[in-house]
Amino acid sequence: MSVYAKLKELQITLPPVAIAAAAYVPFVQTGNLVFLSGHIAKKNGQPWVGQLGNNMNTPEGKAAARAIAIDLMGTLHAAVGDLGKITRIVKVMSLVNSTGDFTEQHLVTNGASELLGEVFGPAGSHARSAFGVAQIPMGACVEIELIAEME
Repeated sequence: MSVYAKLKELQITLPPVAIAAAAYVPFVQTGNLVFLSGHIAKKNGQPWVGQLGNNMNTPEGKAAARAIAIDLMGTLHAAVGDLGKITRIVKVMSLVNSTGDFTEQHLVTNGASELLGEVFGPAGSHARSAFGVAQIPMGACVEIELIAEME
């Protein structure tokens, strides 16, 4: 099944590339690698504000990470023109706005990783890091960046 057929089956519409909020670009291609800048979680078009372990739980964080994966795929589509050209999701790095005693950053990040695997199949399996951080821009609960390989 093509990536776009899978997105349609999942009833996912890819958003346009978000406007950068600071001095950076949304993506950079070098060789056959595409590096996507960090995307923060959004809910209803606004930053999804919260802190895991304080006023958000793991399932909410996982939903936020899944929402970011959709935004990342929208940016990736804009970067390469056709998600069918993606041969591998290489690496995902996730920053989780969390309290010092919250230890489920990896489970939060699964929201993005699982969706990428579902959409891209075996090419969606990736290396990953998940960190707990004291704060993320605009108070967002999660920020994720991605590296992909294209044909």
